[in-house]
Amino acid sequence: QVQLVESGGGLVQPGGSLRLSCAASGFIFSIYTMGWYRQAPGKQRELVASITSGGITNYADSVKGRFTTSRDNAKNTVDLQMNSLKPEDTAVYYCKVDHLGKRYWGQGTQVTVSS
Repeated sequence: QVQLVESGGGLVQPGGSLRLSCAASGFIFSIYTMGWYRQAPGKQRELVASITSGGITNYADSVKGRFTTSRDNAKNTVDLQMNSLKPEDTAVYYCKVDHLGKRYWGQGTQVTVSS
């Protein structure tokens, strides 16, 4: 079955960096677009970044120039490097894949940006 497991969240000061990772299994990872989403308290879940099977990336305007997503098809992982973090980046971050008409999410990892 499809499984997505995020890791790497934590508490960081404003201006700091974190690297999130999502380990995927149960499907042919290399042919699917992977997405990173986040959900802050009281807000809707929103797209942060995505990366196609060919490595084409897309970013939300709010994170452009600060976040970078990459994938390793040999390891079935997708990462999100987050730099220059701001308090408004505080949220639970999720990895997502749409596989055979169904949407799958990881369990999420908490990112808190605070001094």
